[in-house]
Amino acid sequence: MGIVYTEITLKNALDEGNARAGLIKADDIRTATVTAVVDTGSMNLVITEELRQKLGLNVKGEKPARIANGQRVTCQVTEAVEIHWKNRDIVLPAVVIPGAADILLGAMALEGMDLMVNPTTREVVGAHGDEIEFMAY
Repeated sequence: MGIVYTEITLKNALDEGNARAGLIKADDIRTATVTAVVDTGSMNLVITEELRQKLGLNVKGEKPARIANGQRVTCQVTEAVEIHWKNRDIVLPAVVIPGAADILLGAMALEGMDLMVNPTTREVVGAHGDEIEFMAY
């Protein structure tokens, strides 16, 4: 199928909550719009250290992980990030892989936003059309 890219907007979820509570201005929410590799073989949102710092995300801890080339590395896990794709969003932690060059949009975010990759057009689309369909069972 080849590599699929999509544009997403990432926001510091703590900033979002603080803005809703009136503790900071909406303009102070740390945000970044990036082009991500859609990686259905990855479970997580993977970001670079530079992006972690730009969004002001604290590290909650570290976990061992196996990356695509089979190598085992220790990754940082961040506090919550709001992931926005068009009219959909989800809140998840991010994983910072040492030396990562790309942002990866993994399966948890895709599933949570009811998205899939159309293999013919090589683009991200709603799994059930334009309306989000949540599984409530």
